[in-house]
Amino acid sequence: MNGVRGPWWRHVRGAMVAYLELTKIRLAALVLLTTFVGFVFRSGSTIDLGLLAWTLFGTGLTAAGSLALNQWIEAGRDALMERTRMRPIPAGLIRPRMAVGTGFALTVLGVATLALKTNLLTAALGLLVVLIYVVAYTPLKPVSSLCTLVGAFCGAIPPLMGWTAAGSLARGGWILATILFVWQIPHFLAIAWIYREDYVRGGFRMLPAYDPSGSATSRMVVLYSAALLPISLGLTAARLTGWVYSVGAATLGLSLLYLGITLYRSRTHAAARRLFLGSVLYLAALIALMIVDRNPDPQTTDRDHVALLVSADGSW
Repeated sequence: MNGVRGPWWRHVRGAMVAYLELTKIRLAALVLLTTFVGFVFRSGSTIDLGLLAWTLFGTGLTAAGSLALNQWIEAGRDALMERTRMRPIPAGLIRPRMAVGTGFALTVLGVATLALKTNLLTAALGLLVVLIYVVAYTPLKPVSSLCTLVGAFCGAIPPLMGWTAAGSLARGGWILATILFVWQIPHFLAIAWIYREDYVRGGFRMLPAYDPSGSATSRMVVLYSAALLPISLGLTAARLTGWVYSVGAATLGLSLLYLGITLYRSRTHAAARRLFLGSVLYLAALIALMIVDRNPDPQTTDRDHVALLVSADGSW
């Protein structure tokens, strides 16, 4: 009996691992984390756990579906790259038609869940992420280095989805989205620097792959790292976070900028790897500070903001 059961369980486990890799589970987890942040911020002191669960479930399915479709489209190029050649499709673990079927099914189920269990705006934002990621970002990667900027919109939208699922869209959601958009540039440029030879083999036009001196890449890293400082402090300026967050955000921002400047000066593989790891720690710590030091009633600050504008105008 054990001789039969052992191989069967190994087969099931292997299939589960392959499909998790098809949906890029770690990247999908980041999407869920930023969606969670947006939902919690908009909810304030009272969080609807049931609505949060449906929001994360629908968002997770949508993200997993788009990531699976991305791997299906790029399977041929993935086979050429050392970093990606063992992904499920090029490795022969999942057939292409199964991959595309899984991607479409997860995407449809995810968007439908968001439409039925949250609201149409959140579902529309989820569908927008899929369209940008699959129809714009993925085909652009072999064509132009602008793909990094286009792809950053995909990472910026999930906090908005969390925000709109919990309530109407307000300035806090836009600030969160902007933070995520800007953060992605130095983060993904660091990845592209580390694997730039691989990207050349795959035919992807990431900026570091076609910037031999590294001057353009490192300037972009410094520019966007510097921009994160005032943008991240926008949450405090909007009275959505307190002084603990502002001090922490400033410290984290200066640290990330230091890593960017180090890459600009040395332009080495080691500096790019430190920037990558630093960007991961930056986002994790910043999100922790956001949650711990958030204003428990963001609706009040939004109303105060409107009242201030009305008072300044003097017409009401």
